[in-house]
Amino acid sequence: MTADPRALKIGVLVPYTNTNLEPDLMLMRPEGCSLHFERLGDYDIDEIPDSSQMARLGASDLTETLRLISGVRPKAVLYGCTSATLTHGTGFDRDLAAKIKAGSGAISLTAAGSVVAALKALGAQKIGFSSPYVGQINDEAVAFLADEGIETVARADIGRNLGNYGQGELTPDEVFDLALRVNQPGVEAIVLSCTDMRSVEAVARIEEETGKPVVTSNQAMIFALCRALGLPRPDGAPGRLFERL
Repeated sequence: MTADPRALKIGVLVPYTNTNLEPDLMLMRPEGCSLHFERLGDYDIDEIPDSSQMARLGASDLTETLRLISGVRPKAVLYGCTSATLTHGTGFDRDLAAKIKAGSGAISLTAAGSVVAALKALGAQKIGFSSPYVGQINDEAVAFLADEGIETVARADIGRNLGNYGQGELTPDEVFDLALRVNQPGVEAIVLSCTDMRSVEAVARIEEETGKPVVTSNQAMIFALCRALGLPRPDGAPGRLFERL
């Protein structure tokens, strides 16, 4: 590892109303990496972020976004929205990662793909899935994971439709309670899906309470990044997942 704390430039694509991805990644920033953010649009700020809105985001043209993030010459680019590819399926997720790699010249990691990689690293085939999403996105998420050989044994959402800012305004205590709702027999790991949900702050408490590993969207992206670049566990990265590096 080079001694330069900014040797590896990491680009991050962030939905434009997301307020928690950047603080989470700064908290977990691997040694030797600097983070460079570019925001994504093409969804309606005033609409519920349902399946159609998130599918629209996932299918949006990234040509200009990738031109701009390429200006920092990133070693890797993280696509920081889980639901934008969950709504399209596993093939779309892999194709999007390939397009980002081709457009940026960098290693490309998506949030949804990173969650799958994290679960496979843990050897977890039966999960509890928690999210702030509306119902159809949860159905699509379960199907997405099933295509990767991961069975959803229990599922929970927040129980009300949240707007684009409502997801990010959930407290770590609310996230903790949401996670406990899927701590059922047969669950081998708990997934907290959404890059704008304050899950990272709750990971240690959930794992202590349940005795099960927790995978969050943002934590999984940092895990996948560290694995791709051969980096050690960052000081601020929570969870048993990082024991698998």
